[in-house]
Amino acid sequence: MRRVLILGSTGSIGTQALDVIRTRRDRFEVVGLAAGRDRQAMAAQAAEFGVAHTALGAVEAEQLVRGVEADVVLNGITGSVGLGPTLAALECGRTLALANKESLIVGGDLVTALAAPGQIVPVDSEHSAIAQALRAGTDAEVRRLVLTASGGPFRGRSRAALGAVTPAQALAHPTWDMGRVVTTNSATLVNKGLEVIEAHLLFGVGYDEIDVVVHPQSIVHSMVEFTDGSTIAQASPPDMRLPISLGLDWPHRVPGVGAPLDWTAAQSWTFEPLDDDAFPAVRLAKQVGRAGGTYPAVFNAANEQAVDAFHEGRLSFLGILDTVARVVDAHEAPAALTRDALAEAERWARAEADAAIARA
Repeated sequence: MRRVLILGSTGSIGTQALDVIRTRRDRFEVVGLAAGRDRQAMAAQAAEFGVAHTALGAVEAEQLVRGVEADVVLNGITGSVGLGPTLAALECGRTLALANKESLIVGGDLVTALAAPGQIVPVDSEHSAIAQALRAGTDAEVRRLVLTASGGPFRGRSRAALGAVTPAQALAHPTWDMGRVVTTNSATLVNKGLEVIEAHLLFGVGYDEIDVVVHPQSIVHSMVEFTDGSTIAQASPPDMRLPISLGLDWPHRVPGVGAPLDWTAAQSWTFEPLDDDAFPAVRLAKQVGRAGGTYPAVFNAANEQAVDAFHEGRLSFLGILDTVARVVDAHEAPAALTRDALAEAERWARAEADAAIARA
């Protein structure tokens, strides 16, 4: 029986995790829940699963992690506020099922230095796919990681054609149902840039050996290329319950959690190169990742401000990445990476982004 603490229980990842657990009460026990704001929805979840320990907000979530006995902490919080709970889970020796990519990206070496081998289990479908494929060989046999991207709602459009994109169009993702920030990040491909940094930190592969390819069908979730020329791909229908279930019980698979592909039906999978001119987010993210330190935190914070401004009608779609690039270029990293330094860098980045948006 795995004792599970779910952070972000009322969000997309949290509710799907509870879907998985609901069908396998013999395998999982929910010992704690934390939500961002929706106390009423969390209370209903707690009543259904018999959970006595709950928290509201990231600060209380971190306290919950430190105070509740759990085998695995699923961090499904959105945004860099998930850093504290991530660090707490690692410090307490819990297995961390990580859906909150921002905490790893922002925390960088602070997070990886705390993590024991195998303590972080990725929940993002792409990184779960890589983790599964890596079991086919040794670290020394890996040549390249290939992250797949759906291309979002604007795949195939030129940069010029993106100038008049509306928030409603940006939220019309063709495959995944996600929150406002993540869905917008998928439209700009910032999400894929963040995932490149995450892959580097999770698997220790250099940025020159991490590629992105556009795969609109979202069936192949990512691939690992090995030194003998073999490529191992993980393929499944686009359903987050599969990577969530692996995060909860890694390295074991949960039978029946997802429907397999129908190999009796005709189907076509396509792969396309990424258009760096129209979608420069991945290139910028690699630059930020190589710089390290507080640069990823600045990248993420500036993007969050720009996404809010876009949805409030104060910034164009193309202005999102333009703003992020200006803030990153203006940043000067401190000498040492600490939680205080990260907090100050984020504060500065948000203020700098707001100023740039006001001038746009």
